[in-house]
Amino acid sequence: MEKLTILYEDNHIIVVVKPHNMPSMDDESKDLSIFSLVKDYIKEKYEKPGNVFLGIVHRLDRPTGGIMIFAKTSKAAERLSKQIQEGKVEKTYYCVTNKIPVQKNAVLEHYLKKDTKNNIVTIVPMGEQGAKKAVLSYQTLQVKDNYALLQVKLITGRSHQIRVQLSSIGCPLYGDNKYGKDKSLSTSNLGLWAGRLEFEHPITKQKMTFAIAPDTESLPFSMFYMDKYFLR
Repeated sequence: MEKLTILYEDNHIIVVVKPHNMPSMDDESKDLSIFSLVKDYIKEKYEKPGNVFLGIVHRLDRPTGGIMIFAKTSKAAERLSKQIQEGKVEKTYYCVTNKIPVQKNAVLEHYLKKDTKNNIVTIVPMGEQGAKKAVLSYQTLQVKDNYALLQVKLITGRSHQIRVQLSSIGCPLYGDNKYGKDKSLSTSNLGLWAGRLEFEHPITKQKMTFAIAPDTESLPFSMFYMDKYFLR
């Protein structure tokens, strides 16, 4: 079994790290998903017979790595889902772009539409059928050569949102062949990492904050000094 990195676990929730290029949920690829990995871990650790309940309350795109939270009870799943719908879960991402943004810090607002058949998202006019509002804020943390390390906070959570919106300002993510323009930057790791997650514990109501740095031994995050953003 692939090693599971657990940041926190109690009777109600489990917070884990999804590796780059692993699906959040089982899909047609039949590749091992983080959902199945966590489910198998719970089944084995607690010697649970039959089907194990595990609630998925949010997802990360397959190429994206970072922190995910799962619910171990239906009550926790319901309450966490409500927090996410109400925008009370704060997600912070770290991105490497293959161009330095003209504006060092900015808020981006677009309307996005997903083509589910081809799994691609495009920017469309506000009134178009199926269009969903997408808002994020970014801050440029470091630059090196023509690359930039950005901290991104999602105000809405749309499919492929960060990748599409940053590409729209001429700053596609490092290694993004879908929305990027420079195919020579192809890498096994997309320059996108879900590095921080803040939410209210669904049962105890305690504020929970988790942060973990991406792999700084390999590209693209090896170009930057990441540790200072994750010091406790």
